Amino acid sequence: MTPANATLTRSGLRLGALLLLAAGISACSQTDPVRPKIETPKVAESIASMYAPMQDGEETVPGIDVSKMNPKNVRQVVDYKTGYPPGTIVVDPYARFLYLVMENGKAMRYGVGVAKAGMEFKGEADIARKAQWPGWVPTQSMIKRDPERYAPLAAGLPGGIKNPLGARALYLYQDGRDTLYRIHGTNEPWSIGKSVSSGCIRLLNHDIIDLHRRVPKGSKVVVLGPEETGIGEI
Repeated sequence: MTPANATLTRSGLRLGALLLLAAGISACSQTDPVRPKIETPKVAESIASMYAPMQDGEETVPGIDVSKMNPKNVRQVVDYKTGYPPGTIVVDPYARFLYLVMENGKAMRYGVGVAKAGMEFKGEADIARKAQWPGWVPTQSMIKRDPERYAPLAAGLPGGIKNPLGARALYLYQDGRDTLYRIHGTNEPWSIGKSVSSGCIRLLNHDIIDLHRRVPKGSKVVVLGPEETGIGEI
């Protein structure tokens, strides 16, 4: 074999090795699993802004992570058929919704937390009082039922972000008498959609601020019974 032929042979061997290596790299790149990119669920900017941190007087209302909310509990306008006139508040405690009846077969729907079994309010009432950042005093029945928890609070708590009534309260009266039931905010946003309260209807602070703004004193409140749950929303 001449020197020139030997040089060509060695060059061919090196070229062949490089091609085999390249083929191997290509094969690995094709067979290696591709890990999918995990993305945080996107939330519409309009919805996120409804539950963003907000300043309300001297209090700061913390924002709510909407991506962790059940979408059905987001404040929204829905189709709603009812004989009650616009301005009426209809509470469906079994579906965990509160509806503010609007014109043209619509209602503003809010997710709510409701009373534990056996402590529910039923029937109709009027909003005789509205309050911003209300104070709170446990009832005698609450103190009797759970003295360890409520007796130290018998003198009441001033209004504020740590108050269990939250940012606003609507006080329900029947025939001019206080029923001791309220529609109010909460400092426990995780409780929305659940049955946890001592009888009252609770909303997210952002939502009770919105509802409080929309309804005047004297507005009618209707709390549905189990046989009426789900009636109205289309």
